[in-house]
Amino acid sequence: MPLLSRRLRAALLATASATLVAAALPAPEPLGIGDRLFPELGNPGYDVLAYDIALTYHGSNTKPLDAVTKISARTTAPLDRINLDFARGTVLGVEVNGRSVDFGSKNEDLVLQAPRRLPAGAPLNITVRHTSDPAGAADDGGWVRTADGLAMANQADAAHRVFPGNDHPSDKAYFTFRITAPRKLTAVAAGLPTGKTRHGSTTTWTYRTEHPMATELAQVSIGSSAVLHRTGPHGLPVRDVVPAADRERLEPWLAKTPAQLEWMEEQVGRYPFETYGVLVADSPIGFALETQTLSLFGRSFFTEPAYPEWYVDSVMIHELAHQWFGNSVSPATWSDLWLNEGHASWYEARYAEEHGGGTLERRMREAYKLSDGWRADGGPPAHPDGPAPGQKLSLFRPVVYDGSALVLYALHQEIGAAAFDRLERTWVRVHRDSTATTADFTRLASGIAGRDLTAFFDGWLYGKTTPPMPGHPDWTSAKPA
Repeated sequence: MPLLSRRLRAALLATASATLVAAALPAPEPLGIGDRLFPELGNPGYDVLAYDIALTYHGSNTKPLDAVTKISARTTAPLDRINLDFARGTVLGVEVNGRSVDFGSKNEDLVLQAPRRLPAGAPLNITVRHTSDPAGAADDGGWVRTADGLAMANQADAAHRVFPGNDHPSDKAYFTFRITAPRKLTAVAAGLPTGKTRHGSTTTWTYRTEHPMATELAQVSIGSSAVLHRTGPHGLPVRDVVPAADRERLEPWLAKTPAQLEWMEEQVGRYPFETYGVLVADSPIGFALETQTLSLFGRSFFTEPAYPEWYVDSVMIHELAHQWFGNSVSPATWSDLWLNEGHASWYEARYAEEHGGGTLERRMREAYKLSDGWRADGGPPAHPDGPAPGQKLSLFRPVVYDGSALVLYALHQEIGAAAFDRLERTWVRVHRDSTATTADFTRLASGIAGRDLTAFFDGWLYGKTTPPMPGHPDWTSAKPA
């Protein structure tokens, strides 16, 4: 794609001859919002309110999908140009506030020329006609090719490999998905179904979220799937999406979800979304992912006989806990990732202790032994090192999992079980459907504890070495090699 279209260049030249301004605007440049770990991710100057994403799947997971992404936003600063994150597809045309505009690209930014200078506080409606290409390395994220179709794995910075948008968790929005696929296939997405229309040999499925969602948590599944329904606490619709051939084999695992929801509600309060369920992808992915309302797992996670039952159960709890910690309360920056993974690992460990795994204390003592090495390899929990070049998933190191759960264990020891329980429940209630920072957490913890915990958190979250564990003066951390 040219950086500036011939039509835009011609218009600028005509303007220059009349007003003596420069003959061309500066070339498109990526902006970003200055996230320490992903400096070019996200875009300044506007707040996205809603996405409406239409995808047409042509029956092959190697062919680009046709797509139309509509973005409803509001400017937060005057704008002549609008940057979107978008990296893997061909842009066919763009409209801003109903008018066709010129566009260019640089790195992983799509840059739009506004039809006029937009003041702060103005409505901003963008329509991008594009393709969405499932090609590319699996480690890059975005579309995941399965044996019978596609699913999404957009964490941490890969949603813009599927659709254009403001791809940073600080800008959450409501989503509508309209997926057209051959009639023999089933399409499912985050949120609840709102429509299903057949036309000829295809079916269009529509889903909407009832709560705002970060782009990295979006999920669309297309394949030969069975959709299984059951009821969770308070009548919550529970929906699982599995390869149709595996529905009976997977049922014993899926049947656990309502009780797991009840367990999590006992810990932190009512489930925060409109539905929940498990998406099992027939793909050799080596991870699970907390996509909002529909957590993604690889098929082998449930079919590998080497995994003990308590372990599978506890990882299911890990992804479920993320619906509160990371999804409902999302990180304001990627340096706040420890709040997501530390809490999910904490509840995973507690559930494992109650259901046949090792004790929480034993797991945390082992983490304490390794903690200094983890910090040396990946930075402290709240100031992690960036991902290695070309290895985006290397951000997800042990220090942000058990290394961060260890911080919560220390906090539990420091302020006591009753205050810790109050903190957890208050945290997810106060910041529901929003974003929050490490500073927000430390401030709330100090308020609930009734004393200033700044020094405590400075050491545990930012120290190069692990502080002494409250209540366990005999615990030692091995020196890094």
